[in-house]
Amino acid sequence: IGLKTVVVTGITGKSGRYFLKRLVSEYEHLKDYRFVLLCRSRGNYSKNTTGYSQVKEALESRKLNIVLREVDLHNEEEVRSVFRESVYMLLHIASVKMTMNIVPIALKQGVDNIIMVHTTGIYSKYKAAGEEYRQIESKIAALVENYTVRGRKINSTILRPTMIYGDLNDGNIAVFLKMVDKLRIFPVVNGARYDLQPVWCKDLGDAYYEVMMHWDITKNKEYILSGGAPIQLRDMFCEMARQLGVKIVFVSCPFPIAYVGAWCIYLLSLKKIDMREKVQRLVESRAFEHETAAKDFGYNPAPFAVGVKEEIRMYRSLK
Repeated sequence: IGLKTVVVTGITGKSGRYFLKRLVSEYEHLKDYRFVLLCRSRGNYSKNTTGYSQVKEALESRKLNIVLREVDLHNEEEVRSVFRESVYMLLHIASVKMTMNIVPIALKQGVDNIIMVHTTGIYSKYKAAGEEYRQIESKIAALVENYTVRGRKINSTILRPTMIYGDLNDGNIAVFLKMVDKLRIFPVVNGARYDLQPVWCKDLGDAYYEVMMHWDITKNKEYILSGGAPIQLRDMFCEMARQLGVKIVFVSCPFPIAYVGAWCIYLLSLKKIDMREKVQRLVESRAFEHETAAKDFGYNPAPFAVGVKEEIRMYRSLK
């Protein structure tokens, strides 16, 4: 039996970097695998270069059988060239919005095993937050069904992380950290008393590895990958303040007033700044259980207080 070639997108991103770390640490168990890592070209690196440095270190260590391919996922011909060789599996970590750029090509080129990292945003009751994701998954499901009808067995699994944190470019907790650090009077909507379940990107990287290595169990499933336990946004702010060594006082704005304010900004900016749905989602509970993932591949994510400690360390080092 030849090597199992696994094509990976998003390897330089938040959770992708931790997945690569896990691969390197498990290299002795991966002798039968070859990993093709798809990255932007050197002239189009993102502002966060840490991921590219890690890929370079992994290549230089020669522990893993890995290949770096500089590919623009928007370029159909470049993506198609990746799958001209025999590929056992596609692990698509890059943005869910890029799924339709790569998965249909992989399927057409003969890839039968696909893991897609999407989002629990698909469950949002607000149209813009969830509808695009639902449409993408509906199209992929139709493609898989079409191949199945024609006698081909496609194994596809969807992983749905909650709010991802653990990186200063995460766009979530990183923003909150700066606010907690700088503001002593802290504005919130409806007291910030609603449950979230943010997930540390290290836990996601480990989960991707376990899903891949337990494929007999995890194929053709959907898994929610949430954080250790539900926590109110207010308590998240308090935990960040505690670890930063600062004190904050909350000032709460009722949701109706905040939403009217978002509408005013939208209209006054001539519809260029639209924060209406962001305000709506500020009072939307986003806690999800992950019992199926725990049962199938031992998923055991860290509580927020543990995971955020590393992000605060990175934040302090930059200061």
